[in-house]
Amino acid sequence: MEIPHTGCVSLVPIFNHLEPEQLAEIEKVTFNKRLLKGEYLYLPEEKSDSLYILNSGLIRIYHLNEGGKEQLIRFMHSGEFVGEMALFQANAHDSFAQAVQDTSICVLQRQDLQELLALYPNISLKIMEEFSRRLQRSEKQTTLVSTEKVETRVAIFLAELMEKDNKFSEIQLPMSKKDLASYLGTTPETLSRTITIFERKKLIQKISNKKLRILDLDELLMI
Repeated sequence: MEIPHTGCVSLVPIFNHLEPEQLAEIEKVTFNKRLLKGEYLYLPEEKSDSLYILNSGLIRIYHLNEGGKEQLIRFMHSGEFVGEMALFQANAHDSFAQAVQDTSICVLQRQDLQELLALYPNISLKIMEEFSRRLQRSEKQTTLVSTEKVETRVAIFLAELMEKDNKFSEIQLPMSKKDLASYLGTTPETLSRTITIFERKKLIQKISNKKLRILDLDELLMI
């Protein structure tokens, strides 16, 4: 069911630079869509004609390879968006977008988006900035998976989490081991073995299933 939106456009970098009255205009053509855990926002080959903004909850976006194995692309968190290609042309989705938990999505349809671009050209610049950031992340991830051994991939990922969390030694894994293994191009079993090796070498300490403490970052990055 779609209901009038109550204010998530201001969360998004492509809109949050606008004046309050301009944001109010966008909200007039924005609707809210709710998904239960496990439901899909879209599937491959479905028509892509809307911009989706995550208000609350969590969405995982993934492909299936030729063997039918999932390949995680990214997680979509509050304030992030997907479907921006609908701004430029009508096409079909090429991935799965599934709610990891109960989720609220803000929806802007293609025709309304194009009218907004005509009114506020700066939105296009913000979208291009986001394209550039995503391309950099994608290229970095592709290089990491194709050129580095599993231990190095895991070590770099943990180090980046530590940096993201203001360099505190305790870090929270942002996804399940299954999804993390998919993201790093390995298997859950290999990922578990790698973390166990790091523990035995006293490079990390396992606090809980999703929380780790980095004990020796320098040595970890020498793996």
